[in-house]
Amino acid sequence: MNVFYEEDGDLKVATILADNESSLQVEAPHGKRSKIKSSAVLLRFTQPTAAELMQSAQRLAEDIDVEFLWACCAPDTEIGFEALTREYVGHAPLPPELAAVLMKLHASPIYFYKKGRGRYRPAPEANLRAALAGLEKKRQQEAQKQQAIQALQAGQMPDWLKGDLATLLYRPDKNTLAYKTLEAASAVMHLTIPQVLEHCGALRDSRSWHEGKFHFEYFGPLPAEASYPITTDHSHWPLSEVQAFSIDDAFTTEIDDAFSVSEQDEDHWRVGIHIAAPGLGFSVGSELDQVARQRLSTVYMPGDKIPMLPESVIRAHTLEEGRANPALSLMLTVRKADFVVVARESRIERITVANNLRIHDLEAQFDPEAVTGPHPFHASLRILWQLAQRLAVLRGVKDRPVQHYLDFNFVVDGDRVAISQRPRGAPLDTLVAELMIEVNAVWGKMLADAALPGLFRTQTNGKTSLSVKPAPHQGLGVAQYAWSSSPLRRYVDLINQWQLISLLSGQAPPFSAQDDTLPAIARQFELAYDAYNEFQRNMERYWSLRWLQQENIEEREALMLREGMARLAGLPLVVKVHGAAEVLPGTAVRVSVERINLWDMTLACHLKAILEPMTEIADP
Repeated sequence: MNVFYEEDGDLKVATILADNESSLQVEAPHGKRSKIKSSAVLLRFTQPTAAELMQSAQRLAEDIDVEFLWACCAPDTEIGFEALTREYVGHAPLPPELAAVLMKLHASPIYFYKKGRGRYRPAPEANLRAALAGLEKKRQQEAQKQQAIQALQAGQMPDWLKGDLATLLYRPDKNTLAYKTLEAASAVMHLTIPQVLEHCGALRDSRSWHEGKFHFEYFGPLPAEASYPITTDHSHWPLSEVQAFSIDDAFTTEIDDAFSVSEQDEDHWRVGIHIAAPGLGFSVGSELDQVARQRLSTVYMPGDKIPMLPESVIRAHTLEEGRANPALSLMLTVRKADFVVVARESRIERITVANNLRIHDLEAQFDPEAVTGPHPFHASLRILWQLAQRLAVLRGVKDRPVQHYLDFNFVVDGDRVAISQRPRGAPLDTLVAELMIEVNAVWGKMLADAALPGLFRTQTNGKTSLSVKPAPHQGLGVAQYAWSSSPLRRYVDLINQWQLISLLSGQAPPFSAQDDTLPAIARQFELAYDAYNEFQRNMERYWSLRWLQQENIEEREALMLREGMARLAGLPLVVKVHGAAEVLPGTAVRVSVERINLWDMTLACHLKAILEPMTEIADP
């Protein structure tokens, strides 16, 4: 005796070896023996053999018209497979015919709903037609997907995949046909989805992938440059007689600060720290304020930036040479004998910037110890440097141990990058940094003394944060510190500038002590600022890897840090060095450079040799 039965959703045949009423010992045609429940048996037969029945049933099932089989059933009635087979074949059915119909019913869940052992209900016509339409849609989509995969392999991007590529790349709905197509192409081509898109020209390169991902996550589509209403007539503010100058790198367009030096009398210098004043051009709550608050800060990356303010607004307020610019000025009366500041005055005015000096031109010419120099601003720069030295002493930081850090400059030209190093703490760095600390500390004190809320940078026990209330910044050695010196680039500085403008002009402040807006802005800014800085570090890593590829670097000196990590010489690039787990931190080594991947920003390095101590300054 043979049986046709169902097990784990599959229809099977076997020969009975032992019948124990509730269970059977059976042997499959291929020889495997097993135990099955009697309730799983759908059909018992003696002829043909189990294997022959399965073969015959499969051939017969292929010829069964499932539509006709469905039409043989009365609507909304439940029927057993034996009765349905008899109705379909028109005679007492043979075992292969019964098995064939049962196989067709089992394989057609759209046409027949299973209601029990060997029993089915025909699907209502409306349900069937809807399900068939869904199947046809899936068939068409599958054909469309396969055609698209072939096109992608050939380096062509189908039009229907070109929709919202940013969303498809960075925030995809994985249930969409577009994503499933790219996912399938990725598996077939052994590439990541971004690499598939690069292959077919929809994505320029790995740089576009990294920058686009950040842009999408934090900004989304930025509006096109628009004509925002701003105040451009500042003629009612007094025009200062000073001739100011700025000090920035070659790529800075948001020139926030400038300086001036003049002789007040035979015993005193008059030193001006002048800060650009976009806060005079638009107000809190304006459309431009909403733009600045959404971006919160300028985002920097090698070769590009995302400005906080639109370019037209930057051009209107940057401290550009050759014109009178609105500014907030901190005027210091400095005693010549010891460079102590004996008086401070803050005011709103217009200043004329005589020159936008650039560090790369200026640095090689400026010697702070020389009384005279070749540069026309040498005398003023020397006075500012001496003042900066004195301010550092008064803050109590002059005698702290000097930490030698490196700054890395990236110059991107098309697909090529040049990377240079510059030790931090040069005289021009000290000069600018100390004067910025001075203006931020003084204006922070002005807000505190007037009981005006602002956004204060505080540091206690090494932890730095933003606060709406003044508190010491221990690292800088000041009683309060309010970022105010970069209003074109940081929203915090712009907010503090609006508060200062109200204080200096006698107007009502835009933010009061009862306003709960500032704490929320502080939280948003800190999260965004950390993310922006992390993105900048990541892109510096990316361009460091590209430089290694560009220069065909196969080996490189490195400085061991800890736990087998090392920083490659001349680059802000920390990597794991295989085989260097036991090498002590501070050891100079030579490593191999292998398998650079610009998409996940990784490379493999192996220890080649241990060297003499490196002479370059190490960035911690």
